[in-house]
Amino acid sequence: MSELEPKRAIDGAAEESINIPIDGPAPLLAQLKGFWVTFTAQFKKVTTVQYPEVKEATAPRFHGRHQLNRHPDGLEKCIGCELCAWACPADAIYVEGADNSDEQRYSPGERYGKVYQINYLRCIFCGLCIEACPTRALTMTNEYELADDSRKKLIFEKEDLLAPLRSGMLPAPHPYYPGTDDQDYYHGRVTQAHPSQEQK
Repeated sequence: MSELEPKRAIDGAAEESINIPIDGPAPLLAQLKGFWVTFTAQFKKVTTVQYPEVKEATAPRFHGRHQLNRHPDGLEKCIGCELCAWACPADAIYVEGADNSDEQRYSPGERYGKVYQINYLRCIFCGLCIEACPTRALTMTNEYELADDSRKKLIFEKEDLLAPLRSGMLPAPHPYYPGTDDQDYYHGRVTQAHPSQEQK
């Protein structure tokens, strides 16, 4: 068997697979059906709002700006595992983890996200990052007004993404709620901060 025979067999198979029969233009009835869809769309009611004074409500599961969540006592849910950054198809997330200590505790467990950045010039709002997060630290809000006049302002830092402190929360770092460990946080047993957690 010569070296040319396998090549001829491949070329012959390629020619056979490319042979596509052309039937000509679609029948007139099929074309009219397509035009009918476009024609009927002209008479559908259009939703017009006086934006930005009036804003149309988004869908409940709308993929908007990201938010880094906190536990009920104020500790951060992010453990710096970087799974969100690995899952991001646009390479828009940068996470740098660091170790917690008893004196400087930002999240339950061993690590926390020391640096957290999302580049909204790259983000495609697909939501794969929130699916990858093992602690539900990262979620997406309904906020969609992200336009700005500077590229630098569209790279959100950890401070821009952290959820605001609610009633009963203390800003991190602070120690665990008395008598608890990281497992109590993950199982939702901590419901608010304790006065002894406040850093002097």
